[in-house]
Amino acid sequence: MPNETTPTPAIAADLNEPRLVYETGVAARVANICDPALRDLGYRLVRVRVSAMNGMTIQIMIERPDGTVNVNDCETASSVLSPLLDVEEPVTQAYHLELSSPGIDRPLVRVSDYRRAISHEARLETSLPIDGRKRFRVWIEGVEGEGRDALLKLRRIDATADEEADITIALRDVAEGRLVLTDALIRESLRAGKAAENGDDEEPAEDEAQEQPRRGPGRFAPKRVPAQKIKPTPVGKPGGPRSR
Repeated sequence: MPNETTPTPAIAADLNEPRLVYETGVAARVANICDPALRDLGYRLVRVRVSAMNGMTIQIMIERPDGTVNVNDCETASSVLSPLLDVEEPVTQAYHLELSSPGIDRPLVRVSDYRRAISHEARLETSLPIDGRKRFRVWIEGVEGEGRDALLKLRRIDATADEEADITIALRDVAEGRLVLTDALIRESLRAGKAAENGDDEEPAEDEAQEQPRRGPGRFAPKRVPAQKIKPTPVGKPGGPRSR
C-alpha cells in the first residue's frame, strides 16, 4: 500500500504528463529545479514567469493533476521550494517568490489542459504562420491524439467571411495557448470551486487562488483583491527580498 505522500499509479501518470511549452533563461533554470520537487509533493508545474516587478519577481504556477489548487497547496509547495531555491541559487540577484494557481484564464501547457478546455474560448499563437497568420481566437471543439502529435479541432471566432471557420491545428505547432476569461468560464470555475469546497472542506479553489497569489510560506494578503494589484511580499528576511 502506498503511504500518504506516494502518488497512486494513476495520479503519478498524470503528474508525469509532459508540458508542451517550456521556459527560457532564468525561468527555465527555476523550472528545472522546481518541477521534480513539485511532482514529489503531488503537484504539477504549470509555468514559471520572471518579471521586473519589485526588482525581480519569480512567479511559479502550480496545480493538482485534476487542475485544482487551493491555499494550503500553495503554502505547502512554497515551504519546500523556498529553501530549495535558496540552496540551488538559479539567480544571483535579490528576488521575490510568488506561488499561485494558473488562474481561470489559465495558460494551456498540456494535452489534458486542452481536453478540459473543450467548449471554451481560447487564444492561440502558432510557431509558424498558418494561412498567413500566427494568432487565432477560437472555440476548442475537440482534441484527437496524444502529446505533440495531438490535433486540435477548432472553430475560429476571428474568421472573416471569406475564411474557413472550422480548422485543425497540430499541437506541436502551437507556441502559446491561453483560455479567454468569459462568463461561461467563470461560472464553471465557481461551480468547480464550490464542489471542491463541499466535498473536502478545503479552502478556496482555483478562481480564488488566482485573485490572491501566494508569496511564500504563510504570507498571504489580508483580503481578496485582484492578483494584478498585489505587490508580492518579499521572502526571506522581514522587510527585504532574498539577498544573494
